[in-house]
Amino acid sequence: MKAYILRRCLLLVPILFGITLIVFSFMHIIPGDPIDIMLGETAQAVSKDHFRKLLHQDKPIPLQYILFLKDVFTGNLKSIPSEENVWAKISERFPATAELAIWAMVFAIVISIPLGMLAAVKHKTYLDGISMLISLLGISIPHFWLGPLLIILFAYTLPIFPISERSGFLSIVLPAITLGTAMMALLSRLTRTSTLEIIREDYIRTARAKGLSETTILFKHVLKNTLVPVITIAGIQMGALLSGSIITETVFDWPGIGSLLVEAIQSRNYPLVQGCVILIATLYVVINLLTDILYAWADPRIRLQ
Repeated sequence: MKAYILRRCLLLVPILFGITLIVFSFMHIIPGDPIDIMLGETAQAVSKDHFRKLLHQDKPIPLQYILFLKDVFTGNLKSIPSEENVWAKISERFPATAELAIWAMVFAIVISIPLGMLAAVKHKTYLDGISMLISLLGISIPHFWLGPLLIILFAYTLPIFPISERSGFLSIVLPAITLGTAMMALLSRLTRTSTLEIIREDYIRTARAKGLSETTILFKHVLKNTLVPVITIAGIQMGALLSGSIITETVFDWPGIGSLLVEAIQSRNYPLVQGCVILIATLYVVINLLTDILYAWADPRIRLQ
C-alpha cells in the first residue's frame, strides 16, 4: 500500500508542474503586452515599469517561469493593480466555495442513493421510469438555466428561500440544489445499475432462500456493496464540484472562488486569475488522488494493477 501511495504521489508532481506551466503560458499567449492590457494604455510609464518588475516581465521567459513558481509556492503572488496578496484574497473566498460544494454533495448523496435503489428494486415499473426521468432531467438541465428557475419559483413566486449572499443555512439551499443536481442524477443512475447487478448475485438468492426479509437483504447485503462504486465516483465528483461552481456562484452571487475568478477576468487581474485556476486545478487533482488511494485501500486488486 505504501508503494502504491508513493507511486501515485510521484505522478502528482509532473501534473502540478504542468498545471503551473499552462497557467503561466496564458499570459504570454494573449496578444499584446500583458501589463498594458491589465493597466490600460493610459497608465503612466513609471507605473508600468513597477508592475513589469513586480511580475518579472523584464526577465527572460524561462527565468520568469522560475520566479513565477517561487511566487506561487512561497505565497508572494500579487494581484494587479492593488498589489494585494493573491492567496490572501483566495483564502477569504475559499470557505464559501467549500461550504457550497459540501452541501451540494450532501444533497446529491441523500437523494441519489434512495432514488437509485428504489428504481432497481422496482425495476421495469412506473417508479423505475420516474426515477430514470428525474435522472435524465438532472443531467440535461444546465446550471445557468436551473439556477434562475429556482430563484423565480422559490425566492420570488414562493418566497421560501432568500437569495442574499451567504446569510444563513436557507441561503445555501438553492445554490446547493443547483450545483448538486447533475451529480445527483449521475449517482442515482450508478446506484441503480450497481444495485441491479448485486441483487442478481448468487449470495442474494441464497439469502432469500434462507427466508431473510427483503428489507434485511436490501440494507444488510445490497446497500453495503452498492456504496463502494458510488462513494468512489462521489469522491471524484467532489473535485468537479469545487472546480465547477463558477456558474452557480455567479448566478446566486455566492462569494466563493468561482465568482472571484469571474471578477478577476472582468477586471483583467491576471495574477488573481492564475491563482484561482491553479487552486481549482490542484484541488481537483488532489481529491482524485485521495479517492484513488481510498479505493485501493478498500480493494487490494487496484494496488496490484
